[in-house]
Amino acid sequence: MPLVEHLRELRNRLAKAVLAIVVVSVVAAFYSEQLMQFLAEPVPKCDDLTNSDGGNCAIVSFNTLTSPFTTTIKVSLMAGLVVSSPVWLYQLWAFVAPGLHRHEKKYTYVFTAAAVPLFAGGALLSYVILPVSIKVLLSLTPGGSANILSLDEVLDFTIRMVLVFGLAFELPLLLIMLNMVGIVSGRRMAGWWRGVVMGVFVFGAVATPTTDPVGMLALSGPIVVLYFFAVGFSLMNDRRRARRESEGPSDDEASELDHTPEAVEPAEPVTALPEQTSRNRVNGYDDVT
Repeated sequence: MPLVEHLRELRNRLAKAVLAIVVVSVVAAFYSEQLMQFLAEPVPKCDDLTNSDGGNCAIVSFNTLTSPFTTTIKVSLMAGLVVSSPVWLYQLWAFVAPGLHRHEKKYTYVFTAAAVPLFAGGALLSYVILPVSIKVLLSLTPGGSANILSLDEVLDFTIRMVLVFGLAFELPLLLIMLNMVGIVSGRRMAGWWRGVVMGVFVFGAVATPTTDPVGMLALSGPIVVLYFFAVGFSLMNDRRRARRESEGPSDDEASELDHTPEAVEPAEPVTALPEQTSRNRVNGYDDVT
């Protein structure tokens, strides 16, 4: 298609994706209270301030006049973005797919099918360890002090933990993608294991919003396991690629051309036609011309 048609299709795809997000966000606004209660569930709540002495529990509140409105909008948009993800991901795929080869489409299906459960697993793990992390942070409160937490900050903390864990679980999948396109070999990835393990634990200590070792270990441990799984998969894929290259290219791949120069045979002599002899030339041109 010409450039204008591509831009028109992109506009239509974006309009459908935005419309889906807006519709789901409007519906989620009616259930915003239940969503906020679900996201703030890991916080141990106190009945009154007298019970929060020493950080045993906390009071969740709104600190500003506009906090209820902004928090409702934020939670609704987040729910709309997550719930409508199949729609806008499909629109993105429908725009990109016509330019992909058959094997590229196959890889995309596999990576999408693996990325969704990996992100969901990381998000679920973060929600499981959130109560432990929050209790560790609240336990640092000195005696005689009470914890009054803003619901907006609690939601930001929860969302940040979910995103960090979900995206971190995608790192091994990124390594597999690099191996599938031939950028990084499995042998090279295996040689990086010491630095990767150290880097993962440093990343777990820095990326998690909490300062307790529970969050760091809960994030770093599964990533290390997934990294070694990615190394094993890449090694097997390298062997499969080497075996396939020895058998020849696939149906949708071009064969390699041999550009080695060859010797050229001497030119054959050409006999002039009768009408092209010099006796038939007039003013330098032959009769045929």
